Amino acid sequence: MPPPFPSPPPLSVPLSLPAGVSDTAMILAAGLGERMRPLTLTTPKPLLAVGGKPMLDHALEALKAAGVRRVVVNTFHLAEQIESHLARRSDLEVLIVREASLLDSGGGVLNARQRWPDVFGPSPFFVLNADLTWEDGPGEVPALTRLARFWKPRRMDIALLVMETAKARGFPERGDFMRTPDGRLGRHNAPVPRSHVFISARIVSPTLFEGITERVFSMNRLFDEAEARGRLFGLEHRGTCFHVGTPHDLEAANRTR
Repeated sequence: MPPPFPSPPPLSVPLSLPAGVSDTAMILAAGLGERMRPLTLTTPKPLLAVGGKPMLDHALEALKAAGVRRVVVNTFHLAEQIESHLARRSDLEVLIVREASLLDSGGGVLNARQRWPDVFGPSPFFVLNADLTWEDGPGEVPALTRLARFWKPRRMDIALLVMETAKARGFPERGDFMRTPDGRLGRHNAPVPRSHVFISARIVSPTLFEGITERVFSMNRLFDEAEARGRLFGLEHRGTCFHVGTPHDLEAANRTR
């Protein structure tokens, strides 16, 4: 069983993120990384390095640059390695939720929110995957800052960071979503190839998790529900992105950085 974690005191510094986005974020780091075997038999996927740095650190540093000051990280596979790595960081407050069994992406977020409701609070918040890296284009405002500015709570339940399928590296050519000029995303009955792929980062409204009784579910369920309401949007990334799904992808990502 994971050790108990007391709720930390609230942060005293006022929020600096735009549009009321929370300065507490979540990173999903509990996956098995099965397609990355044999590398992930001994090293959890978030700690595999791209550009000389663990992918987990890329995510942490992107959140810090956007103004996030507290990060909740879920762990499961080779959890001790990830927790030991995080313990060495002092630039962010890091809270760890070790899962007793895999809860999938949506269940992982719900579990963390139920454990620490006061930590997350009522504001929309970032959720990042721990195993996908991107770089901003020269002179560009950081992607997560742009995503926070893009967020419009009256119009959106979820805002994804997306990239044109043709420009993203290592992604299937079929794409994930079609994107309208105003940023609305859709995939239901959309033919392939689709114009954009999702690249790890999103802002989500906490109201999406209200009333869910399942423990194990994917965030894709929430994407579909938001799309059905016309409240799923995407901001186009300006820069590069490296999808790391297999050892071959990892080698390619390191060659091209």
